[in-house]
Amino acid sequence: MERKAYTIESAAEDVKTAIGLLEGRWKLMILFNLFGGNVRRFSDLERGIPGVTQKMLGQQLRKMERDGIVVRTAFPEVPPRVEYRLTDWGQSLCPRLDALLEWLEERPNTHPIPKAAR
Repeated sequence: MERKAYTIESAAEDVKTAIGLLEGRWKLMILFNLFGGNVRRFSDLERGIPGVTQKMLGQQLRKMERDGIVVRTAFPEVPPRVEYRLTDWGQSLCPRLDALLEWLEERPNTHPIPKAAR
């Protein structure tokens, strides 16, 4: 696939769009629970993300499904079983987030990370 030619403005706008796809208090926690091909039921995700409510987890999963990051599979069983996994595109975030962590580790100690950014 050929890369898009960016201008300063279009690059800034597209990075803003990408960050917007990951915004939300719980989205990164969901991603890290699903990386590596993990398939999780809703209750497994709820247990794996301390502090999340069912309502917020459901909202974040629906947004991630709508954005093409997560796949929801409902099985016609009683009781109903629903599983979540990352799409290939969602899984491709893993090395990119690893690179972001490496970048953060390279930050000089002379510039402490502001509490608001933690």
